[in-house]
Amino acid sequence: MAQVTIYDTTLRDGSQGEGISYSVTDKIRIAEELDALGIHYIEGGWPGSNPKDMEFYVKVAKLHLKNSAMVAFCSTRRPNTAAEDDPNLKSTVTSQAKYATVFGKTWDLHVKDVLKATLEENIAMIKDTVRFLVSKGLIVFYDAEHFFDAYRTNREYSLLCITAAESAGAKAIVLCDTNGGTLTSEVFRVVREIRGQVKVLLGIHCHNDAGIAIANSIAAVEAGADMVQGTINGYGERCGNADLIPIIANISLKLGKESIGTDKIKELTHVSHFVSEISNMRQRSDQPYTGASAFAHKGGVHINAVMKNPATYEHIDPAVVGNHRRMLVSELGGKTGIVIRAKDINLDLNKDTPQTKKLLDLLQKLENEGYHFEAAEASFELLMKRSLKKYKKFFDLEGFRVVIEKRSDKNITSEAIIKLKVKGAKEHTAAEGDGPVNALDNALRKALSEFYPTLSKMHLSDFKVRVLDEKSGTAARVRVLIQSQDETDSWSTIGVHENIIEASWQALVDSIEYKLLKDGVKDT
Repeated sequence: MAQVTIYDTTLRDGSQGEGISYSVTDKIRIAEELDALGIHYIEGGWPGSNPKDMEFYVKVAKLHLKNSAMVAFCSTRRPNTAAEDDPNLKSTVTSQAKYATVFGKTWDLHVKDVLKATLEENIAMIKDTVRFLVSKGLIVFYDAEHFFDAYRTNREYSLLCITAAESAGAKAIVLCDTNGGTLTSEVFRVVREIRGQVKVLLGIHCHNDAGIAIANSIAAVEAGADMVQGTINGYGERCGNADLIPIIANISLKLGKESIGTDKIKELTHVSHFVSEISNMRQRSDQPYTGASAFAHKGGVHINAVMKNPATYEHIDPAVVGNHRRMLVSELGGKTGIVIRAKDINLDLNKDTPQTKKLLDLLQKLENEGYHFEAAEASFELLMKRSLKKYKKFFDLEGFRVVIEKRSDKNITSEAIIKLKVKGAKEHTAAEGDGPVNALDNALRKALSEFYPTLSKMHLSDFKVRVLDEKSGTAARVRVLIQSQDETDSWSTIGVHENIIEASWQALVDSIEYKLLKDGVKDT
């Protein structure tokens, strides 16, 4: 079986995505997960650009990674500067990484307009840089920046750039679609042509500006590329990079080629969610293979068919990538959806059980009032358990008050005061927040943290409000959806009421109680 090398650049290219900022500790934790997954190369950052990346390379060298090799990222030497005198290359050498990826200009437009150098000088820069790093004992990969644009506009010069890197000792030539605008058919054609001219490892590095980075990466592999560069969850600048999660799955499950090892494929969902959590980014529910909705079924016809033969509406067994099948509960799914969901959480129900009819009636009633349980499965699980009297509440509310104050200095403050009864004890706490719901969340956690320490491991990752009956004006009912996350999972809860604070309270309580049930915490 042919092997495709996987090169991850989440810690460098991925960190350039809007809203992402990794600490050194974050980068170390992600590197450990990537190593456990079996990623061949991990690009940790640009040691010559900032102290954080240099500190990372020093610390990661002490980890003794089992599967992954660390790669330092750098650019070609500056124009009219000796490679040995270039500070960025010096930092690369002292980074302790055994591999270095050099990105260089390949498009004559960039050479002239950005570098302000001659075409000849750029070729010399590529050769000098690769030779210098090789002379220092590093194994060098060359990222041919903007290669597809360059090949389209000045084919001869783009070829001179990559052959210069290869002749200087580069062990891999990586063709980069840096602007992310090349169509898949062109990527396939160009990679196939270059494959016949390059004797070393040939890689592909795609950005997603045209929405086809995954397709372009797979096409490149089909055309002969040996290495795929990308990021976990497709994080990256602008529209992101090629998402390695579905790419790895496609290489193994669709192309029949070896990448990280078939025994590691089942870890894809875990790693996708882990990196999302560390990146403080909401996990995409519709992400292929590993998203919560990737194997979710809602319509009664679909559910019925999948129960008879999963292949009717699923292209793979979700367990292969560490995911699971979900039957969405709604008024469209009937009793079947309820029975299947009950089985998932070890509740004994069938279509003929009286409780099933009772739950279906309750579900239809609540959805008619504005609840939307397919978007809040955690709340539906709690609803089922409450209805079947399968657990006791973890606390009892005696009352809460939320105060919003606008001061003369135009600052607005929110404070929540809450009274609870927890395990026989009365708790009376107060907390401030950025808004009334945040203050209420802070006060609730403050009251419960001593009794349930695991709550410190979760946080709210998304908060949505929708007005359900706009014609009622300020008296309209609102639906609040809250997504919560901890180190391993994410879950959604719901609340509906004419008062937005009460709707938020319902969703908050469900979020807390679901976390405690999930962790196996004993109730009162």
